[in-house]
Amino acid sequence: MNTATTSSWSSAGVKPRSTMPAALELMKPITWFAPMWAFGCGVVSSGVPLADRWWLVILGVLLAGPLVCGTSQAANDWFDRHVDAINEPDRPIPSGRVPGRRGLHIAIGWTVVSLLVAALLGRWGFGAAVAGLALAWSYSAPPLRLKRNGWLGNSACAACYEGLPWITGAAIMTASRPDWHVFAMAGLYSAGAHGIMTLNDFKSVEGDRQTGIFSLPVLLGVEGAGNAACLAMALPQVMVVALLLAGGFVTFGFVVMLLLMAQLLLMVRLMRNPRQNAPWYNATGTSLYVIGMLVTAFALRMMR
Repeated sequence: MNTATTSSWSSAGVKPRSTMPAALELMKPITWFAPMWAFGCGVVSSGVPLADRWWLVILGVLLAGPLVCGTSQAANDWFDRHVDAINEPDRPIPSGRVPGRRGLHIAIGWTVVSLLVAALLGRWGFGAAVAGLALAWSYSAPPLRLKRNGWLGNSACAACYEGLPWITGAAIMTASRPDWHVFAMAGLYSAGAHGIMTLNDFKSVEGDRQTGIFSLPVLLGVEGAGNAACLAMALPQVMVVALLLAGGFVTFGFVVMLLLMAQLLLMVRLMRNPRQNAPWYNATGTSLYVIGMLVTAFALRMMR
């Protein structure tokens, strides 16, 4: 077997079998929500009635979540199998539930399926899929393996999870290049997602340090990375509020400001113990963050 396996399956001399649930677990369905939500925000911000292009929306959601995001998760778990053997040995690959090179084969196969589906979405959908898949493989795979640097790796992830799906949703609906308002808001929320990615790195500090992955918790320490994550999440939202107010969308700007203020209060508890409280903040503060994305998308819709 080509992976680092630490499970009792191997120690007992039993060759584990890959199962459909294990393959699905490999692609982490819980992570699909973020790009699907961002794609939906792009659809809303386009101002195009859903009924006009509903079938493109279905394909786009499928592409953003189960396909491109699923591919990225499978590729990441394959190239991270030695790190996961230290941090999370029960994951499908290090545990042996997805044996041999099957994890790599799933990532490659799902890449091909993603491109085939993207081809049905026109040049904007296909181009976005190519960009997203390129970032996904660059994040995990050598020689680039962007995740070895927390600043670069988290930027790539944030772009794939928030900015790129948002712009894609708007482009597919209008069959044209979105205007600068869409790029600005998608870019700001993508920048803020860098902090969300940092919170996800707290769970793997030991394995990252031992295997030469310089995530922000490794580079800056737990407290320093927590402060960096909070700043990364808050400052772009301040700019979103400013742009909404400057554009005359006072009600929308006020709602996003209230959501940000609630996040700031939650960040106080987060920073008491960033490593322990990161999962709690992801369930609370991050939820408020994505609600603000949708509020902003409706503001953009009002411009049409």
